[in-house]
Amino acid sequence: MAFIRIPKPWHLPENRITSESAYFNRRRFLKTLTGASIGLSATALTGCQTAQGSDDNPLVGLVNLSATANPDFVEGDRPITGRELASTYNNFYEFGGTKNIWRAAQNLPTDPWTVEVSGLIKNPKTYDLDDLTRTFDLEERVHRFRCVEAWSMVVPWIGFPMRKLLEAAEPTAEAKFVRFTSYYDESITTGPGGFRTQSLPWPYIEGLRIDEMANDLAFFAVGMYGQTLPKQNGAPIRMVVPWKYGFKGGKSIVKIEFIAEQPATYWNTLIPNEYKFESNVEPDVPHPRWSQAQEKLLGPGPDFSVELVPTLPYNGYGDHVAQLYI
Repeated sequence: MAFIRIPKPWHLPENRITSESAYFNRRRFLKTLTGASIGLSATALTGCQTAQGSDDNPLVGLVNLSATANPDFVEGDRPITGRELASTYNNFYEFGGTKNIWRAAQNLPTDPWTVEVSGLIKNPKTYDLDDLTRTFDLEERVHRFRCVEAWSMVVPWIGFPMRKLLEAAEPTAEAKFVRFTSYYDESITTGPGGFRTQSLPWPYIEGLRIDEMANDLAFFAVGMYGQTLPKQNGAPIRMVVPWKYGFKGGKSIVKIEFIAEQPATYWNTLIPNEYKFESNVEPDVPHPRWSQAQEKLLGPGPDFSVELVPTLPYNGYGDHVAQLYI
């Protein structure tokens, strides 16, 4: 019997996949651009992230990461977004309300960095970045990123599945949700400015159900495009939950708490009728102010090219997560 391969909805036809040579040639170019960074093992992240970014280059100071490609996520269904664009077109509300916040984000202090894991678990622990990358093997996977504002990217992330940390923590039977808290210091993360900043629900908090965190698609990223995360992309560790809208992916995580009740999260607290706690990508459910049926896919090059494409349920990852919501 002939073997018929049925592609996953996120898989890309061969003629549209970013070629391996193009991907690694871009990496070599960026290595030169950033000062010929020395390759870094997965056990030494913290000491090299404090001087990244400059007035002219948002990628200065990044270092290479060693990671194994996950064969289940080696393709995207669309070309990989250009690294320069993905690193300069960002939402990071702690540093401003526009997309061009990467310069302000360079004030984020990332050395030293710790992540406290606590709550209804058997094994509470505070990790530094070396702990995290020694304890959990790093992998590279390509995922779509769908913003609630109806634009999208395709990003090669480096990190580890959230379930690995969940298994190490050993939640008790009472734990039903997980609360993720981002870095906040009112003198550094000054918000979008204006009189409303001080009244906003800081720190930025996001949340998942335990079974969502246990799903293999849920990911902690410590790098992208083969190197450590730029500060504007959520360095040194951020959430990646690609079947949900992008605001669910909290950046610069400092605390992970296992709790019994659904946590109050930033945007759901601020505008609950527009930003639900669950916030899965649902093209048939419009945002109160715009349709979610289509999205503006940001181009593979450094220029701001846009292709209008249809949005898929769960951002195309229904095979992985639809069973969570039956």
